[in-house]
Amino acid sequence: MISTRGLVKRYRGVPALDGVDLEVPAGSVYGLVGPNGAGKTTLLSILAGLRSADEGSVAISVNRSQVAVLPDAPRFERWLTGREVVELARGLAAGPTRSASAVLDEAGLGDAADRSVGGYSRGMLQRLGLAATVVSNPAVLLLDEPASALDPVGRRETLDLVRRLRGEATVVFSSHILADVQEVSDRIGVLDAGRLLFQGSAESLLGGDDGSIFEVRVRSGADRVATALRGEPWVTGLTAVDDRRLRVHATSTGDAERALLPALVATGVPVISVTPVAPSLEDVFLELTR
Repeated sequence: MISTRGLVKRYRGVPALDGVDLEVPAGSVYGLVGPNGAGKTTLLSILAGLRSADEGSVAISVNRSQVAVLPDAPRFERWLTGREVVELARGLAAGPTRSASAVLDEAGLGDAADRSVGGYSRGMLQRLGLAATVVSNPAVLLLDEPASALDPVGRRETLDLVRRLRGEATVVFSSHILADVQEVSDRIGVLDAGRLLFQGSAESLLGGDDGSIFEVRVRSGADRVATALRGEPWVTGLTAVDDRRLRVHATSTGDAERALLPALVATGVPVISVTPVAPSLEDVFLELTR
């Protein structure tokens, strides 16, 4: 549905995007993650046609009228009601639309639909922006940090709405909340300093190192174990959970299975258990961006 080739964008000579080749399949939910300043908002803005790339190309397989955009901090006229905001967005749509009442209910704003938005909290404004975005029934949705300002209930409603859109629309959303991306995305892109470090299915990203992280539980002295393991060539990272637990990141499952137990025995620290741990998106993200 969406592809870019060699996308470059510079601000005062500094690259915000540096040769990005994006591939977003039709009907997928594509989660774009990266630290602040990685280029996520710039990339979404170029896809939306709000900014121009310095180099490269963008191809979207639908008419621009079928692309809807939600900025990270949507703003509306304070004197309008939530229903009027959504109805105005609905009136701008080029094709068939959804019911304003239905999308307001889905966004958790049914009870506040007829209140002026000047009295809305930031989280309510975020959800109103999402309702105004989906009311036009777009084929492509570009969402910039759609759940960043929401409380737990609002986040849940927003993620549920994004999940329901899978297969009905193509969704690209950026987020710094890794758990949200892991929960709803079937495709993930990791962006750092303008470069796309990874792109592919969530399964391939999270399963590629499956089993190469081990949680070690000891009676006490996890710091002593960490010190001893830090010099091992097969250890790529160590994370101390507390004085009794640490996570050991290994070059491979085989290396850890052969070397971890002997190394633990050599420390003289009583070991309770050694358990393989499937990596989270946060684990993989830190490995890619360190």
